[in-house]
Amino acid sequence: MARYTLRDFDYTLPRELIAQAPSRERTGSRLLRVDGAALADLVYTDLPSLLAAGDLLVFNDTRVIRSRLAAWKPSGGRVELMLERVLGREEALFQLRASHPPKSGGVLLLADGVRATVVGRADRFFHLRFDGTSSLVDFLERHGEVPLPPYITRPADADDAARYQTVYARHAGAVAAPTAGLHFDETLLAALAAAGIAFAYVTLHVGAGTFQPVQDDDLARHVMHAERYRIPGATVDAIAAARARGGRVVAVGTTSLRALESAAAIDGNIAAGEAETTLFVTPGYRFRVVDRLLTNFHLPKSTLLMLVSAFAGYEDIRAAYAHAIAARYRFFSYGDAMLLERARER
Repeated sequence: MARYTLRDFDYTLPRELIAQAPSRERTGSRLLRVDGAALADLVYTDLPSLLAAGDLLVFNDTRVIRSRLAAWKPSGGRVELMLERVLGREEALFQLRASHPPKSGGVLLLADGVRATVVGRADRFFHLRFDGTSSLVDFLERHGEVPLPPYITRPADADDAARYQTVYARHAGAVAAPTAGLHFDETLLAALAAAGIAFAYVTLHVGAGTFQPVQDDDLARHVMHAERYRIPGATVDAIAAARARGGRVVAVGTTSLRALESAAAIDGNIAAGEAETTLFVTPGYRFRVVDRLLTNFHLPKSTLLMLVSAFAGYEDIRAAYAHAIAARYRFFSYGDAMLLERARER
């Protein structure tokens, strides 16, 4: 088996192909089907014809929080906070951007007279406790900004509040959208249901660590950021039913895939419940649950590019990305999508 390094997952992307805004309609994106070396240029509304009655779509129903906050030091210096994870009604982990970050015990001032005290550090994240608000999530919804990814170079606007959120989002906790799901609207969901496609849900709260680059060329040294996920019993039952009728399990996004594969990591059987995952999927990983994957295009040298290379085949993904660049597909969160067939075992 080939031994891959970080450099093996690099590619050159023209900056103008990084989507800075969503398509006019949610379903208005292009869809590249990747089945081994076979590629097909389609549109997202072709999806019902690409699935079969009895297949199961598994969505991540996390809801994006307005997780970017402005704060000030008592001296007047501005601090930018980016939520990583809510720990309770008044505590959370944040990334913090400031000229001189506060030490443990330091205080930050926020809107409405709210104060945040630095409880401590957890690696690159700051553990903050908020005083003056009964619910941190509610405070974020009132005063936070939509957390657009760093490669979108414009400020968030009113449209982003709706479009950087899936139509089926339920459980607040993510700081980045599960972007493969942004392509679905109610009309497409209804068409899929009418075609006999079943739906199930997992919840994985995407953390700010998803944008952290891999630093070491030796992939074995990389440690994934932890993310919390939940698998409902109804989803376990839906997967068993799909298998029994010969249907395929189609993960909508890498977050859905990671939740499902993490839940089945021990013996291949999916367990319902809540847990944390640090699953790092690279070529050579043996998939236990997911048969097909809907996903957007991912950043060079990213763990998500490694994941899709493991799923669909390294060489085939390299060829698909080269084709997508030549065909002027739109990349990343607000960009176009791919439907990947799982690579056949060799």
